[in-house]
Amino acid sequence: MEQKKTEELLKARLKEKGLKVTHQRLMVLSVLEQNSGRHMTAEDIYGLVSEEYPEIGLATVYRTLQLLWDMQLVDRLNLDDGCVRYEIGHLLKGDAKHNHHHLICRECNRVIPFGDDLLDDLERHIEEATGFHVLDHELKFFGLCRECMEKVK
Repeated sequence: MEQKKTEELLKARLKEKGLKVTHQRLMVLSVLEQNSGRHMTAEDIYGLVSEEYPEIGLATVYRTLQLLWDMQLVDRLNLDDGCVRYEIGHLLKGDAKHNHHHLICRECNRVIPFGDDLLDDLERHIEEATGFHVLDHELKFFGLCRECMEKVK
């Protein structure tokens, strides 16, 4: 998504909630958008934001990420390695639902996005059977990437 549109959406969402539009919030969202496709930790984001805005603190980045996640402007990914990673939100990408999954290499820790979503039928079945409407889901596969598999051979 074009950065200007992302900023406008952030500004509108913040105003709706009675929150201030701050340079820090815009910078964090901008870094995530510029690194779309990467799964960045708060520390990664802090490092990039602080290059342009050295006054920012790590705690501010954490608070901003939490706020952006609450507002559904960023997605959060826990890889069960003690680090939470963030990426630009699926709503900002124009997706109604997240519908992208992650393949996580146990050897090199590489995270590979996988866009095919084969769970739509399951979600429909869940709703028909229980009345529960699935808004989003997260699916992670753990294994070895192609490169690590070739090293093993």
